[in-house]
Amino acid sequence: MNTTAIIEKIKSYDNIIIHRHVRPDPDAYGSQNGLAEIIQASFPEKKVFVVGEEEDWLKYFAVMDEIDDSIYEEALVIVCDTANQERVSDQRFKKGKEIIKIDHHPNNDAYGDILWVDTSASSTSEMIYTLYKQEKEQGLVMTDRCASLLYAGIVGDTGRFLYPSTSNLTFQIASELVEYKFDRTEMYQHMYKTSLKMARLKGYVLQNVEVSSAGVSHVKLSKDILEKFDVTANETSAIVGVLGDIEGMKAWAIFVEEEDVIRVRLRSNGPVINGVAAKYEGGGHPLASGAKIHTWDKVDDLLQDLEQVCLEM
Repeated sequence: MNTTAIIEKIKSYDNIIIHRHVRPDPDAYGSQNGLAEIIQASFPEKKVFVVGEEEDWLKYFAVMDEIDDSIYEEALVIVCDTANQERVSDQRFKKGKEIIKIDHHPNNDAYGDILWVDTSASSTSEMIYTLYKQEKEQGLVMTDRCASLLYAGIVGDTGRFLYPSTSNLTFQIASELVEYKFDRTEMYQHMYKTSLKMARLKGYVLQNVEVSSAGVSHVKLSKDILEKFDVTANETSAIVGVLGDIEGMKAWAIFVEEEDVIRVRLRSNGPVINGVAAKYEGGGHPLASGAKIHTWDKVDDLLQDLEQVCLEM
């Protein structure tokens, strides 16, 4: 992708609205708000907005804007870190005059007027820094706050640089970002602090995990369990990796019951699982995906598919 086309398009608009996916994580917030910071610092005369549902634990990084529908009429919309249109937080993004998609997930839904999708990138935050580096001569400015946002996004999506998606380039970018002034220790403490209720939920997960001979494990978190531990469905994203450290674990699924759907968080230590996710109205990365089912009797079907993938490895 020629990143110059993205910058030229940004230069041509006075109003720019940046979206990201629902149930946001640090990379969603980092790439969205990091890009907004670059644009605002580079072109102070422009009006730049960040929109989407709020996530309390991410307010440390940024607070979302509330804007009127009319602003979209002559605005450029940029959607960060969102593979599918249905997962864009705030569906008004479709009202924009033009849409740019910047993402590192498989491009199964090629929406937008300009698309920049790089599945080799560890995170969309990494891509935003690449955009800055490649187009710096066009007047782009990097601030300390932007560096902190992009660094947080990279740290979040690489699992603190432990996931296979972490490349030599990822480390190079991280080393350049830490040259800016921000408190990494405070950032880590905020990102990885565990409340007492989440610690207790982790204990429940470890005590109730079911493991198959093929190395597939799963846990069911019904609405009753979430209520018992006073945890929201969104908050369960913090415990999705807890099963990955168990010896012999190849892949795992955490089933989370929401109001009208059962969300499935899928992870793997090797087998490619996004094909299974796609079969169940989902998708994502080869080793980290999401899916959904609508009744508990579909759990066994999904687990059988997951078992087959592990057995074929």
